[in-house]
Amino acid sequence: MNYYGAKDLADSFRTVRKNTITIAQEIPEEKYNFRPAPDTRTVGELLTHLALAYSFQYHAHAEKKLTTLDGFDFPAFVQRITAQEKQPRTKEQIIDLLRTSGDQWATWVAGLSDEFLEEKVQMRPGMVPPAKTRFEMILSVKEHEMHHRGQLMLIERMIGITPHLTRQMQERMAALTAKS
Repeated sequence: MNYYGAKDLADSFRTVRKNTITIAQEIPEEKYNFRPAPDTRTVGELLTHLALAYSFQYHAHAEKKLTTLDGFDFPAFVQRITAQEKQPRTKEQIIDLLRTSGDQWATWVAGLSDEFLEEKVQMRPGMVPPAKTRFEMILSVKEHEMHHRGQLMLIERMIGITPHLTRQMQERMAALTAKS
């Protein structure tokens, strides 16, 4: 039995995606081509990457219901997703993609059974661990987005924006200080 089930996972992903969308809305469209360093994604590419990052897990678990990754053609899959990331999009299109892909992913995750989440998927030969639960693999979508959201918050600071989560924390601290 999972104490943290599908609905909890979907809800926490929705919270993470909501924060990503807030960042996407706060960054001006003229900064979507900003690249913080050579050989890194632009803001727009990074946000598009996040919008599409669920694709492998969705393909593996929702569409194919794979039980092993042995023989899966990762290079072809990554090449297809990378090509989608590189397609030019406006700020509005990227935010819409974040919303629609996030809704699709969270809605699917919310309906999963504990039994499905507990199933093991064999990794490719030589990988450690040799198998993971579907829960672990599906959770990685949220973890991946949180990692990149940290990058986006740093980029916000680089372009002169105090991230909304920092502003909210500052407001809470000011309120606590005012009560003292």
